[in-house]
Amino acid sequence: METQQLIILCAAFFVVATLYTTVGHAGASGYLAVMALVGLAPESMRPMALTLNILVAAFTVYRFRQARFFHWSGLWPFLLGSVPFAAVGGIQSLSRGTYYVAMGVVLLIASSYLIWRAFGKKPVMEEGIVRVRKIPAVFMGCAIGFLSGLIGVGGGIFLSPVLLMLGWAGPKTTAGISAPFILVNSAVALAAGSLTVQKLPGELPLLAAAALAGAFLGTWLGLERFRSKGLLTTLAIVMTLAGSKLILTA
Repeated sequence: METQQLIILCAAFFVVATLYTTVGHAGASGYLAVMALVGLAPESMRPMALTLNILVAAFTVYRFRQARFFHWSGLWPFLLGSVPFAAVGGIQSLSRGTYYVAMGVVLLIASSYLIWRAFGKKPVMEEGIVRVRKIPAVFMGCAIGFLSGLIGVGGGIFLSPVLLMLGWAGPKTTAGISAPFILVNSAVALAAGSLTVQKLPGELPLLAAAALAGAFLGTWLGLERFRSKGLLTTLAIVMTLAGSKLILTA
């Protein structure tokens, strides 16, 4: 990896981790968008996104649990469905074109979600109350887990909108549920993917340090300060460009 490329990735991963951890996410879809824009090879993108996800999600879980926004009752039904299917998705080996299309669609969905978080109506659900319907949540977890493992994301970008739009949890409670969900699914998908050939760059420690620094700032902003609509919108635009580029060039 060239020095200039490494500097760009470190700066971008810091920004992505900062933005995503404000809402309890770990940033995999953002990391994938950045890596797509700088032209990294697909075989490196998925394992690196999952590795960064695990590190950032672990710190985010600690911060939101410490703030008492973690709720096991809202987490376990989704995990029950997602864990085995994240493993199934993680062992799949997609062709370059198929992976680009699949990842492009996920990035477009993720960018739409970020715009909704920035400008949509504020949820009215009270914090600390969880109303997850167990059976539907298990089946939703199956679908989310498979997509997460297949593409190389933790699944929070799918889980959070479900919790918020169905009125099952408030925004900070949603973050407290999403973070451990992302951590578990990312670990399962990465472990399953280790059965196939995956490549991690030697510069990973520097990239991980940048992402963790962003997580430190982002969780503080998410718990103590308001999120920035402008930054979320900017990230959504970058992800839209990356997703469109992948689909068009597949």
